[in-house]
Amino acid sequence: MNHGVNTVALVVFVFFFLLVTVMGFLASRWRRTGNELHLHEWGLGGRSFGTWVTWFLLGGDLYTAYTFIAVPAAIYGAGASGFFAVPYTIIAYPLVFLFLPRLWSVARVHGYVTPADFVRGRYGSRALSLAVAVTGILATMPYIALQLVGIQAVLDTLGVGGGANANWFVKDLPLFLAFAVLAAYTYSSGLRAPALIAFVKDILVYIVIIVAVIYLPMRLGGYGHIFDAAAKKMSTVNPVTHQPVGSMVSGPKAQWGYATLALGSALALFMYPHTVTGVLAAKSRTTVRRNMAILPAYSLMLGLLALLGFLAIAAGVGKGVKGYNPQLAVPQLFAGLFPDWFTGVAFAAIGIGALVPAAIMSIAAANLFTRNIYKEFLRPAATPEQETKVAKLVSLLVKVGALVFVLGMDKQLAINLQLLGGIWILQTFVSVVAGLFTRWFHRWALLAGWLVGMVYGTWKAYGIASPATKHFGGSSATIPGIGEIGYIGLTAFVLNVLVSVVLTLVFKATKTPEGVDETAAADYSAEEGDPELSGAPQPVAAH
Repeated sequence: MNHGVNTVALVVFVFFFLLVTVMGFLASRWRRTGNELHLHEWGLGGRSFGTWVTWFLLGGDLYTAYTFIAVPAAIYGAGASGFFAVPYTIIAYPLVFLFLPRLWSVARVHGYVTPADFVRGRYGSRALSLAVAVTGILATMPYIALQLVGIQAVLDTLGVGGGANANWFVKDLPLFLAFAVLAAYTYSSGLRAPALIAFVKDILVYIVIIVAVIYLPMRLGGYGHIFDAAAKKMSTVNPVTHQPVGSMVSGPKAQWGYATLALGSALALFMYPHTVTGVLAAKSRTTVRRNMAILPAYSLMLGLLALLGFLAIAAGVGKGVKGYNPQLAVPQLFAGLFPDWFTGVAFAAIGIGALVPAAIMSIAAANLFTRNIYKEFLRPAATPEQETKVAKLVSLLVKVGALVFVLGMDKQLAINLQLLGGIWILQTFVSVVAGLFTRWFHRWALLAGWLVGMVYGTWKAYGIASPATKHFGGSSATIPGIGEIGYIGLTAFVLNVLVSVVLTLVFKATKTPEGVDETAAADYSAEEGDPELSGAPQPVAAH
């Protein structure tokens, strides 16, 4: 609901927005290492980012505006189950420490820009590469749309847009302007823009979170009172389900769901194209390893961020409002308890926290389309300059598509499709990660496993209803053979693995051609300065 413009907060918000806009355009000249018309230069920042730039880039990429809003919203609405986001990030980094350095090395040797490039080179399969690319684009689109949902929540709380009675153009004009500027500097500067802006975003986020978890409890009577208020709300019985609305501690029936969701999300985290893009932009294998060691610092921030859901309950945000949208809990908490000027700082952190990942996601999706669809199937003879031009145009189209999606469809659909995106992207894990360690799997078996996982995951998610929607209302269902409720994505992943193993044995027994592997064992451990990299191609090698 619009209660008038918060002028002071809006001025501060606009100041930071203009600051990052200027930085976005200046980034085109920052750390340039080669021909700007090559895709690895525009789409991977010239593969030149050191430890700290990569750390800020990956942090800005992984911890988005939607994280800032959705994690506390989950805690606000359901309690303990929303904390799954904390352990899954802790689990993820030791896992990816094992394989991301190998992916960086082989990508650097062969000039791969996307995970689908690697799959194409490893298995000699255009079909499997296409499957990985299409899955990545599908999973990324609703993720970009959700960054818009985050910005809309902030703009709505600021009172920008002319109120509920304004026509659609006036109401959404600020959002149009924000994404027009984002599109312009992403087109101009490529990955360097979000990499540079991520410094501002991450610093603002840390400041806001630290201040929030110290200052707000002082305003609300201390953490004892906050947890008491949260426990009281969670014990309230929902008149529709006749069950408590949430819990402070996950009960026995919820533990399988909690554990499988955390593990499945951890496996999926670095399968997203935008996270792989951040890793491949690192200048060395050592840079990747260092980042996997220090990125867990963000998990501490995520734990503190999650507590904002309980703070919103204690502050009475949304209390008594029928059909209240939990996505507004954090913006309204800040607007109600922070001084106006610091509300502007907090909203700038959320807003910029949407722009950074949205830029990286659009670049990653553009890289996938250009390398693995346009060049592979539509124009194999495309020059590096033509590839880059197409990628720039596609990055614009992706943003426009996300904008149209959010403005023209129900917000709940965007949230549901993002849940589905996690289920989908997890099905690429076997092809990418297994391929980094072994060539045992058969390409057609991997394709069949991917298809089974995709179909099963989509079918099960389609059949889940919620109070807000008839389909795609959640991401958990009964696990076959176990009978417990668990994460659909992990169940689909297990089916994927089983099909891939069984069919690989069948195809090997029938001596079905396995495709040509263009990689060598030494490629997976190559480091900057090694002979394998001395003649490595800069743009992606043609297939």
